[in-house]
Amino acid sequence: MSSWRPYALLLTWVAATWSWAGSEAPADNASAATDYAARRGSIVFQYYCAICHGVDADGQGRAAKLYEPKPANLKLSRVNDAYRLLIIRRGGAHVGRSEFMPAWQPTLTDAETDDVVAYLRSVLVQ
Repeated sequence: MSSWRPYALLLTWVAATWSWAGSEAPADNASAATDYAARRGSIVFQYYCAICHGVDADGQGRAAKLYEPKPANLKLSRVNDAYRLLIIRRGGAHVGRSEFMPAWQPTLTDAETDDVVAYLRSVLVQ
């Protein structure tokens, strides 16, 4: 892993959240905490996942055409959060899905994975 990665993610997160400063509910508000987690998760998702799952999490990433089965449209996913955590951490082959979905546990922290799940929850089509 490159030594600049954490700094690049931090700078991206700071830039992305700068305009939201002061517009949030108080820090003890659970809704505000969920919003922050989803925003952080969107940055991690764009950095690691969008190449396959698409910038809109619709399964239409630039690399999607290279794989069969195609990457999942995560906006339509109806799996629970525990399953999302498992497939992100352990990879697709671990849960009987695509072998091309990598295991991100060696790369992402638990907090980053939790934030990605919060982001995915926020983009679900109802």
